[in-house]
Amino acid sequence: MKAFADREEAGLLLGQALAALGPGGGPDEAPGPGVLVLGIPRGGVIVAAAAARAIGADLDVMVPATIRAPYQPELAIGAVGPEGGVWLDTAAVAALAIPEQVLEAQVDTARNEVLRRTRAFRGDRPPLPVEGRIVVLVDDGIATGATMTAAARSLRAQAPARLLVAVPVAPGQAVLQLAAEVDQVVCLASPEPFLAVGQWYQDFRQVSDDAVREALSATGEQP
Repeated sequence: MKAFADREEAGLLLGQALAALGPGGGPDEAPGPGVLVLGIPRGGVIVAAAAARAIGADLDVMVPATIRAPYQPELAIGAVGPEGGVWLDTAAVAALAIPEQVLEAQVDTARNEVLRRTRAFRGDRPPLPVEGRIVVLVDDGIATGATMTAAARSLRAQAPARLLVAVPVAPGQAVLQLAAEVDQVVCLASPEPFLAVGQWYQDFRQVSDDAVREALSATGEQP
């Protein structure tokens, strides 16, 4: 059974959940000024834009990148945060016996991807400030949690008043992992077994760079 029609619907439902929670965690308190919603490209920005509209929050983009296993690009072994910090799944790295030089090359590839995609989506515009704000980090779903963990740690270093992760769908293990990194995880569905994020959307078509820029532009946050 598909949980969401598309990313837009998932974002609206996520916005409803965030509005009910409120910035202080009370069930009847609506988000006030200062809430910042950050979308992880590409699909996460579409979800984040809908959620931000629903709660009247600012929207910006945050660009981490997945570190891929050599010769197994579908396997994530870690991630690089927007500021270049690295999170590695040490158990996976050890199990695959990845040589240090090869691992460093994969990390460099991910860092270059962070820079490229950040320029593509934000241009020369500086990121919106995080310090002292309620920050909600959004993606269209979580598989392993590696990319979201790297992004969350990067944000935590910027001293937000409160840091949340909000996603439409994720496996229970990833939710537990992220709960140790942030103040709160909002997840609408944690189905088991969990095979892939796209399995839970009726429409999970690929999102283009132009669609990401358009979503940001619609909020007035893209130059």
